[in-house]
Amino acid sequence: MSVAAGSTTVGFIGLGVMGAPMAGHVLRAGFDLLVHARRAGQAEALLQSGARWAATPHALASGADVVVTMVGFPSDVETLYFGDGGLIESARPGTLLVDMTTSSPALARRIGEAAAARGLRAVDAPVSGGDVGAREARLSIMIGGRAEDARALEPLFRTFGKTIVHQGDHGAGQHAKLANQIAIGGTMLGLVEALAYANAAGLDAGTLLSSIAHGAAASSAMTNLAPRLLAGDFSPGFYVKHFVKDLELALRGARDELGLDAPLLELAAARYRELAEAGYANDGTQALYRLYREKSG
Repeated sequence: MSVAAGSTTVGFIGLGVMGAPMAGHVLRAGFDLLVHARRAGQAEALLQSGARWAATPHALASGADVVVTMVGFPSDVETLYFGDGGLIESARPGTLLVDMTTSSPALARRIGEAAAARGLRAVDAPVSGGDVGAREARLSIMIGGRAEDARALEPLFRTFGKTIVHQGDHGAGQHAKLANQIAIGGTMLGLVEALAYANAAGLDAGTLLSSIAHGAAASSAMTNLAPRLLAGDFSPGFYVKHFVKDLELALRGARDELGLDAPLLELAAARYRELAEAGYANDGTQALYRLYREKSG
């Protein structure tokens, strides 16, 4: 199947912080767009711009050539794909199923196998880049599945992605994303500890950033998130509760599947669990700074 604007109907499920701007780019690129979300209000702007509403995942899947899912947790993915009226049983033969949720590699492999058994095609394609990357259409997309399916989807992925890489078979995209989250966890620990150190030493944190944000310590987190946290802006570009889920998926994979010792990952997971339990699960990941600020008084 050829995926192209003007001839392909894309169904998009999940219109949150990431999904809504991604779906918007798909619509503006000229694709026919069907949308579904748990809260219909999330779709209002897209519907006003020309998208069509699907009342259920079943209705969406039965009318789409490509189905994209961008939801919160592996349990949501499991229900969407394998529940009653789910995508596996509802999609037409030949449909491409694209899960962009950060989820379990094992679940991605299950979806791939179940899809193939019904004449469907599936890829796991989680993304990195946060809310800014989603709004600016420069996400990094990590793809697991058949190479020919990844190539077929490139015109769609190009509407909201800048870096598009096929990582390997089903589940490989999820493994790549979990590796990405391990790196981010370590980066966030370093960032907030550096700022805590600066405060304790009597430095002005903003002045410090003007030096280190452009040197060897430079990172996307330092450029995009440090100014937010210093301004007291903890609104989510990526939720703490979702990052906890990602780090725990990575931790289980490292321990149970790969047999790896991952002390930095363990520390990041513990810190973010502590942050969520302190009542900040719906803040952005930069809210980790709250723990250091509160402990220092």
